[in-house]
Amino acid sequence: MRYLYTMDDKHLYSNFEYDSALSVQEGVKQPEQVNSSYVERMRARRRQGPTTEELISGILHGDRTLLSRAITLVESSLYAHQQQAQEVIERCLPYSGKSVRLGITGVPGAGKSTTIEALGKMLTAHGHKVAVLAIDPSSERSKGSILGDKTRMEELSVDPNAFIRPSPSAGSLGGVARKTREIITLCEAAGFDVVIVETVGVGQSEVAAHSMVDFFLLLQLANTGDELQGIKRGIMEMADMICINKCELDKQRSELAAAQFRNALHLFPMPESGWTVKVTLCSAYTHEGIDELWNSVMEYVTFTKQNGYFYHKRQQQNLRIMTEALENGLRERFYNTPGIEERIEALKKDILDNKISPYAAADQLLA
Repeated sequence: MRYLYTMDDKHLYSNFEYDSALSVQEGVKQPEQVNSSYVERMRARRRQGPTTEELISGILHGDRTLLSRAITLVESSLYAHQQQAQEVIERCLPYSGKSVRLGITGVPGAGKSTTIEALGKMLTAHGHKVAVLAIDPSSERSKGSILGDKTRMEELSVDPNAFIRPSPSAGSLGGVARKTREIITLCEAAGFDVVIVETVGVGQSEVAAHSMVDFFLLLQLANTGDELQGIKRGIMEMADMICINKCELDKQRSELAAAQFRNALHLFPMPESGWTVKVTLCSAYTHEGIDELWNSVMEYVTFTKQNGYFYHKRQQQNLRIMTEALENGLRERFYNTPGIEERIEALKKDILDNKISPYAAADQLLA
């Protein structure tokens, strides 16, 4: 190859001349390996989504893809999706209820995700199948969620015996998503014998999370306040176990914090289960105390099954689900009433013009 350069007062041109015995012939177009009509049919089928029978069969056989598709249906707000999801849940209900449901909460930064990964890896190593439902807080401004908790569990997310599903809270209070109970049913029907619910970590108001799990674990950190601060936190009354996490950073302060929480718990009445709440130290980073944590969970399950509280609590949870479903249904039917949106907008204008009080406007809408 040789280069020929020509120069003028404004531009520099570069011309290339190739001297080679090699030449490239145009190839023959290869035929498609897959029938194009078949591809179009599969794309259309994918857009339509799997049928109810396909979803149920896939869930019962442990198909994670179809389990994920069913969870997406459950979380959808479309009426057609809700109807299909309800049928799937009803058909899967007889195969559910055989898992240990563990709720984990704590202040942001307490190490919930790291603890779940350490616990989940230990459980899968012992032959358990673990499903993790990570609830991510939704923005009040954009209404969006990051859904990035799965990236914090790098090893557990690739474990063949683990399933991690992040879900947005979508404005639902109580630290969990609105459809978490239904998702637990689907995961149990898919064969997962341990279901872990990670709350958003609001710290004090996770009553809803407590009402859908068997064992409620509260993760705390050292230097988070004195005994009075521990007593004030309403979440303390619902915890079945308190773990002072990240104890490897300062063992002495962690032991002092554990002692303070034990003193605070003495001022609480005995829980209905009759279980004495334990306060221990743990480290998700060094895996210290993780075995003791799971042993306490199994002790609690055995203890409450013997005195009947385990089954009583699940029955009360089912009754609460019915009450919440009734309230949600009434709300949806109210807003879907023909003409209600126009009436609401008209009354909003009257309220802003001080023509009617908000209470009178609400009474008119309900009437």
